[in-house]
Amino acid sequence: MKKRFLQLSIAVIASMALLTVATPQIKQIIKVVGVGAAVDQFGDDINKAINRLSKHTDTNAKFTKVVPILSVGVGKSSAIGAAQVMGTKAQVEQVEAVASPEMDLFGKEIRIRAMIPVSDKNVLKGIKTVPGVGVSGIVDLKL
Repeated sequence: MKKRFLQLSIAVIASMALLTVATPQIKQIIKVVGVGAAVDQFGDDINKAINRLSKHTDTNAKFTKVVPILSVGVGKSSAIGAAQVMGTKAQVEQVEAVASPEMDLFGKEIRIRAMIPVSDKNVLKGIKTVPGVGVSGIVDLKL
């Protein structure tokens, strides 16, 4: 009985220690997975809300869609938000995400951030731009 209690106590203590150390990473994973899942689940509703706000009606010539924004860094990418893209319907349907590479100029005095509609969410293999499509709205997600 004492041995079982000791094993259980050690397991609980180890789990608590691991959870304490891993909490920031777990939060980051939830944010990244959560943003992508939220955009997949609610993208159409978000798009309709942006269109109401901007008084835009989709046509074949001016079509909109909400996709995740992927932060592009050296050796990693993560979903950090959502953007509405606009272009012809055929072009917008090719867009899977908006890549967002960043860089600093003059030390850290100026930060440049591009917004590039892309046809593949795997931006680590290369950014595959979709010509003729631009970003027409940014969605800030509170996490």
